Amino acid sequence: MNQIKNNTIEWIKAATVRALKTFAQTALSLLTVGQAFHEISWLNVVSVAGVAAVISLLTSIAGLPEVED
Repeated sequence: MNQIKNNTIEWIKAATVRALKTFAQTALSLLTVGQAFHEISWLNVVSVAGVAAVISLLTSIAGLPEVED
């Protein structure tokens, strides 16, 4: 029972790190070089990056190579 709890916590940590990395990478990819700070549609950036993070979490349900089964 304790091993299941430890595996679950490990999975949550790994999936969260992966989702946060996906969020950051997606947000960064939406910024254009030379674009003025005030021209950036921050709502669009956060929205698209948020959806990518959710998709990352859903994909993690299939399995994470960082976590043993």
